[in-house]
Amino acid sequence: MYSTIESLMDEVRDRFCQVDTCPDQGARIFFENAGGALTLKSVVETSAHYAAIPDNQGRDNPASLSAARMIETSKVNIRTFLNAEEGQVFVGESGTELLFRLISAACLGTPKGGAVLGSTLEHPATRSACVRWAGIAGKSYSTAAHNDATGTVTAQDYLPHITPDTRVATILHTSPVTGMSVDVAAVAQAIRKVAPECIIIVDGIQHAAHGGLDIDAYDIDGYVISPYKVFSRHGYGIAWISDRLAAMPHDTLIGAPNAPWELGTRDAGSYATFSDVVGYFEWLGGRVSNATAPRAKIEAAGHAISAQENALVAAMLHGVGGEVGLADMPEVQIIGGIDNPHREGLVSMVVKTLPSADVVAKLSDHGIRVHIRRADHYSANILTPLGLDSCIRVSMCHYNTKQEVQAFLAAMRVITA
Repeated sequence: MYSTIESLMDEVRDRFCQVDTCPDQGARIFFENAGGALTLKSVVETSAHYAAIPDNQGRDNPASLSAARMIETSKVNIRTFLNAEEGQVFVGESGTELLFRLISAACLGTPKGGAVLGSTLEHPATRSACVRWAGIAGKSYSTAAHNDATGTVTAQDYLPHITPDTRVATILHTSPVTGMSVDVAAVAQAIRKVAPECIIIVDGIQHAAHGGLDIDAYDIDGYVISPYKVFSRHGYGIAWISDRLAAMPHDTLIGAPNAPWELGTRDAGSYATFSDVVGYFEWLGGRVSNATAPRAKIEAAGHAISAQENALVAAMLHGVGGEVGLADMPEVQIIGGIDNPHREGLVSMVVKTLPSADVVAKLSDHGIRVHIRRADHYSANILTPLGLDSCIRVSMCHYNTKQEVQAFLAAMRVITA
């Protein structure tokens, strides 16, 4: 019988900074993980170490050679985390910037004409890039409509829009507004059956913290994550691209060997801090299973994270510690339905009798950090069809506890009264 995250909670939480205290607010419960997860203590230490080093890669000195070796090791670690045997990984300015770069290269590098396909579930990072670069490349752009009731999109929703001349397609792995995941492999398979040469690019930014990444199983060409949402820090994004996307024309320096996708000298600390993230997954996987190989430990950690977050969501919806769950509060409306198997550690809701901004402020008064999503350029695609101008996003990660959920429900009981 191996440990669960619940039984390891003190050890897990001890690995993160500011797990229950904010330097500005004081004691607080952090349910704003979708906006940026807690940071590993090791990431902070590694960042400080590499920030002090003046030497860049590509020089003939010990510090430069050490950084180069570390970067290559980190790339191996990232590929293990993603389960990506082929292709290449690299860092950029942010997840959004990398999505723009991958989509622009795909739109310009595929045959002229044809179509670019996405979905109405997607974040503007992909929608905006597709609209811009499809227009420049002389391609049409269309979207498959997501299901308002379930808060997700399926292969069946994509199918009517897929044609043999679909050149580029985008998929959102998990919605940062509804919290619902998408079956990436199923959508990609549906696209490949009709348009086998289509370049498929996935926004994995919201999904990455919740485990279960498997590039080799998806049959895609690009996958992007934002490390600050998966226990690292701001200031960089990570992309994986297939060999055929890598070979397409892209922004690079004239004469640069191997036509690299990185532009300029990257922060070596970016790579090093993501190795810390991978190391954390391996540590956790080793504690919840008998796995010994790095990838097996990462997979075990993903399963344990999913189980812990499902338990937290169930407690929030159906009650815990004598507190009534959100599903039994008449004033509360849950976006995406109550028992939705696609939900990943996130509950978005509205209180019918109170503006969302007021609920967020009142929860803050109770020492609970959540976030408002408004029907703006980020979230209108989800909220406007539901007739909502805003919602309250309560986002959890595996290091949150049922005791924190209980405190949240107690606060909601007072607020909705």
